[in-house]
Amino acid sequence: MMLRDGLVVGARHHLFIGGCDAVELAREYGTPLFVLDELYLRGMCKAFVSAMNAYAPGGMVCYASKAFSTVAMCKIVAQEGMGLDVVSGGELYTALKAGFPAERITLHGNCKTPMEIDMAVEVGVGHIVVDSLTEIPLLQEAAARHNRRMRVQVRLNPGISAHTHTAVQTAVTDCKFGLGIDDGQALEAVKAIAGCPNLLLTGVHTHIGSQIFEMEPYYRAVDRLTDFMVLASVVTGVEMTETTVGGGFGVRYTEEDPPTMDPREIVRLIAHEVQRQAARKGMRPPRLILEPGRMIVAEAGVTLYTVGAIKEIPGVRTYVSVDGGLMDNPRVALYDGRYTALLANRADARPTQTVAIAGRACESGDILGLNFPLPDVQLGDIIAMPTTGAYHYSMASNYNRVPVPAVVLVRYGKSEPIVLRQRYEDVVQYDRVPGWL
Repeated sequence: MMLRDGLVVGARHHLFIGGCDAVELAREYGTPLFVLDELYLRGMCKAFVSAMNAYAPGGMVCYASKAFSTVAMCKIVAQEGMGLDVVSGGELYTALKAGFPAERITLHGNCKTPMEIDMAVEVGVGHIVVDSLTEIPLLQEAAARHNRRMRVQVRLNPGISAHTHTAVQTAVTDCKFGLGIDDGQALEAVKAIAGCPNLLLTGVHTHIGSQIFEMEPYYRAVDRLTDFMVLASVVTGVEMTETTVGGGFGVRYTEEDPPTMDPREIVRLIAHEVQRQAARKGMRPPRLILEPGRMIVAEAGVTLYTVGAIKEIPGVRTYVSVDGGLMDNPRVALYDGRYTALLANRADARPTQTVAIAGRACESGDILGLNFPLPDVQLGDIIAMPTTGAYHYSMASNYNRVPVPAVVLVRYGKSEPIVLRQRYEDVVQYDRVPGWL
């Protein structure tokens, strides 16, 4: 059985998360339930920040909040001395609601709305990453209106294919993200920004994909980014001083996955490559910025479900249905996400069967996995799925008008909700009935 540090089998053979009995959590807060281990995620934050301070002093680690964004999470990230990467007005509003320093926030997005650009400029975020030529005049106009000079990076598409699922490759040539180096669009963007009096071009950015367990694609990205920085400085006369290499570092969902890398080693290797490439090309080493999201929060999270139905199809398979599904975990349907599962109420029991775990959505494709080795499953058992802290709550929906689950934060045997469970009245609160009905 694969259990990371902080997940243990304790009294009555129950799974414990952050010192809390998972079965008692399910009873107190209901299921489905997202459980987040505060000490684990703080440990990941500390590892990244300390490594950046050691290997790339002056650099910054920005938490990619799209992985999991709540007011409480933003407060934790701020307390750990990190920056924050947001990709929408909603994520920016959440950060500001948490009191997150605006100067440590970076706004991303391939289709920023005028309202989002204006909001980011008005509050004075630290960086805005340009992702298209068409947003440059919008950004200049907003900056002039608010009498600000905004720090800008250009998101490059370096044409790099990482070994990961095609749905999460974000730097191949045919991609909606970034401006192409080879087709000249990136250089065109740099020239346009350099000509904007209210924009300060500080560097370049890329993000090559997600669930990447090898460092070689990052080295290639650094090579291409630094090459472009040299070219751009010659063409525009502007020396760019920052390079953002993104995130996408892989985490272990199943025993078949490689082990999750040590954040300290990731920072050390990328920082060394940036310094090596800068020296080779005769440029000053740029300030390094990284944007981990999944690696910070994924393994800190566990989702709890209650078994509501068991259906055995003789000679085919046994379906164990739970009270959640694609509404709280769309990753399986989107890109074949795979997981480990165990019974939280009999966490050390030996597997006796292989079952499919089915979600409750009215979709035949709502399957959380087909081959989970589990003990004899009974109605009312609590199934725990580890490594569900990233892209679960943040992608949860009201499909079938099912309320979004609660999120609880645990540490030292104590728990507190950081997101309340939706009620049916919450689901319909924005419905309106025309007067002619």
